Amino acid sequence: MTDYDAIVIGAGHNGLTAASVMARGGMRVLCLEKNHFVGGMASTTELIRGYRFELAGSIQFPVPNVVYEDLELATCPIYEPEVQSAAIGESGAPPLLLYSDPERLLDHLGKELGMDAVMGMAEIAAWADAPARAIGRFDVRTPPRSLDEMLGCAANEAEREAIRTALFGSVMDVVDRFLPDKERHGPVRSMLAFLAVNSTYLGPYSPGTAMCLAFALASPGTATMSKVRGGMGTISDHLLALFERHGGRLERHAKVASIVAAGGAVRGVTLADGNTVTAPVVVSNLDPTATFTALLDPESLPPEFLRRVRAIDHRAAYFQVHFALSGLPRYVAPYEQLNEGDAARNVTFFGTPEQMAQDFESCLRGRVPASPSFNLQIPTLSDPTMAPPGKHAASSFAFYFPIGRNQAEQSRLRDEMAANIVRKISRWAPDFPDLVDRQLNYPAYTYERMFGCTGGDFTHGLLQPGFMGPFRPGWRGWPDAPVPLEGLYLCGAGCHGGPGITFIPGYNAGHAVLEDVARL
Repeated sequence: MTDYDAIVIGAGHNGLTAASVMARGGMRVLCLEKNHFVGGMASTTELIRGYRFELAGSIQFPVPNVVYEDLELATCPIYEPEVQSAAIGESGAPPLLLYSDPERLLDHLGKELGMDAVMGMAEIAAWADAPARAIGRFDVRTPPRSLDEMLGCAANEAEREAIRTALFGSVMDVVDRFLPDKERHGPVRSMLAFLAVNSTYLGPYSPGTAMCLAFALASPGTATMSKVRGGMGTISDHLLALFERHGGRLERHAKVASIVAAGGAVRGVTLADGNTVTAPVVVSNLDPTATFTALLDPESLPPEFLRRVRAIDHRAAYFQVHFALSGLPRYVAPYEQLNEGDAARNVTFFGTPEQMAQDFESCLRGRVPASPSFNLQIPTLSDPTMAPPGKHAASSFAFYFPIGRNQAEQSRLRDEMAANIVRKISRWAPDFPDLVDRQLNYPAYTYERMFGCTGGDFTHGLLQPGFMGPFRPGWRGWPDAPVPLEGLYLCGAGCHGGPGITFIPGYNAGHAVLEDVARL
């Protein structure tokens, strides 16, 4: 007899999803989490006393209907904000507001940018459909397609061209085609460029960034990006309740030191305190690199498989700042509109694509951008429960932060990057620095320490063509390089289905385990 039927390593949203699926299927499941909170990078945590922050994930991606219904997500406080984001540019024009309501959005874009911009955005959204279908963006319980199968998804030559561009082209190849006017279309061009590079280690003119754009713009039907009241951790708490309702057990402060294997199969895990827990199935919510090189002896793995794992790109160049604010910033002309309602809930300060390309080149040389591209979210504008009365919690996500430096140099660059972000905000909200009671500056390596993700990479493998489609492993590895241990499964964002809070990798892994167990 073993202690459990299955052990899940990590209570991130995908780990909890896989655990819930297996527990509901009748398995005795233990989920082990090294932190005191659940959700991993989809958590809401009190980093500063009284202030709760979404640590990494802050957007609920569109979810396939079967997953949405199966995980009972309708019971969660998911909502579409009136304004998804407000864009501040360098031109001095009024802010561009990206409304959730399609008709209102089209009317606003038409007035501010012209109908050619509206048509261009619609054409880019249509362009994204074929590449997203080719990589199985919303496929559930199906393995990744081969390259031939990806191209075979195209219904016509235009769709084949779109797939080829996603595989080999840049985001600017797409943007320049449909939104060519650098002046009038500037805010939208910047938004799309940033959207396409923030999950890569590439510049907007680098080949491969078009794939990330297709991944981010894809939507099943009319679903859009959403928010969650109480932060993304609310959904993780929901998944934990679902898991425990079906008899699952969560252990917090339980760090897994190694996966125990013998005779070509897993036997359980050893914890950092030296205790061993046995199970014939182990499901890892960690990225493939951490799973196979930190929890297993790399020398015990086939050399070809190990080379595949070590080729995964985890170079994360993002930077986050979390602020405890004594009040709301006041924007000056021409951005006074952001002082009304909750329009300032998510403000984007993006440079031009050309500036972003220069910032990427500077990042490669170990320099932080003087005027970084970033967003500033203040979720307490619509959810005051995340901060003390009258106070506000704010977070910024920025690019490009240099990587690979020594600790002393990283600390200096960290402080320089944070200062540049605050300085840029204060150009349009001069009172912002005086409102900051406390701030936490988090380069990507901070999240590696916090969550164990290699390089701090929240994507568990960057969203570049070399690690999408057939190049991204499924729950049991790659089609031509399966996991070499029986009973070991992957369920994290590094799996087919990819990153973003979609639950698909965890859902796939949970059902794969149930199917395999049923065949025994």
